[in-house]
Amino acid sequence: MPHPDPIIELEETRHLDSTLRPENFSHYIGQEVIKKNLHILLTAAKERNAPPEHILLYGPPGLGKTTLAHLIAKELNANLRLSSGPAIMKVGDLAAILTNLTPGDVLFIDEIHRLNKMIEEVLYPAMESGKLDIVIGKGPAARTIQLDLPPFTLIGATTRISLLSSPLRSRFSGGVYRLQYYNEKEIATIVKNSAQILGTTLPEDAAYEIAKRSRFTPRIANYYLKRARDYAQVHKAIIDKEVVDIALSLLEIDEFGIGVAERIVLETLVNTFNGGPVGLNTLAAATGEEEATIADVTEPYLLQIGMIERTPRGRKATEKAVTYFKK
Repeated sequence: MPHPDPIIELEETRHLDSTLRPENFSHYIGQEVIKKNLHILLTAAKERNAPPEHILLYGPPGLGKTTLAHLIAKELNANLRLSSGPAIMKVGDLAAILTNLTPGDVLFIDEIHRLNKMIEEVLYPAMESGKLDIVIGKGPAARTIQLDLPPFTLIGATTRISLLSSPLRSRFSGGVYRLQYYNEKEIATIVKNSAQILGTTLPEDAAYEIAKRSRFTPRIANYYLKRARDYAQVHKAIIDKEVVDIALSLLEIDEFGIGVAERIVLETLVNTFNGGPVGLNTLAAATGEEEATIADVTEPYLLQIGMIERTPRGRKATEKAVTYFKK
């Protein structure tokens, strides 16, 4: 096994996820349509010597929204300022962030759907005309001052675009881009690249074994790679398909990427309720899980791979799920 580069090894002990991020767009696997659109947007902006218009990225977690923000800033040779919706609690917090920007900066706000409406109202003129309106004082003595902001690009990221108000969505004139799930070939390429960064080798069949179980999500694939690497290190082995299978079996992740929580729901549907349909509250009571956890965490992947259906009468196991338990 190749010995890891000492600089990379030191860096990964602190920030392993950022260590695995691609360095440029040519190393960013997948999301081809978004990359083509961003290439045009960024190239045109650089030719005009102006910051690109504001960008909104949305989609399920783990697909690369934060990575895209880093790459956009790097492509523009600009500073990337990071924040998140929950961290900006008061108008003063937003004002402090905006007034500390320098010309051409990229401001990335993760979970932007969690900004409160008052902060959104302040953000509108900042995005549209580069002005920041601040109210000083209270009551009859209150007055408004307007500050000019340096030109900047806001990149918003969200997993819940429906929670963004329509006025805020409309101000992302650089484009609203939905990140798609990856296919197995793309995931396999990503984990092979990650293995190379980590200073280890990953055979083709082992990469595809990880890809097959990773729920079409790079973040999960990299997590599985790290666990396989840990297992190989502890057992003084090399990472191959067998080691990957053993490591993921210890995590109770099967060949379909189904974990313990999903199996409990499926087994309850198929065996206890004869395939359903069954109401969410009944299913939650039978599995000992909260309704919100089943609806928001457990079910989406099972729906995605066609194991369950949501019907007007409740949740129902598909024929694929019944066959799964006959193996």
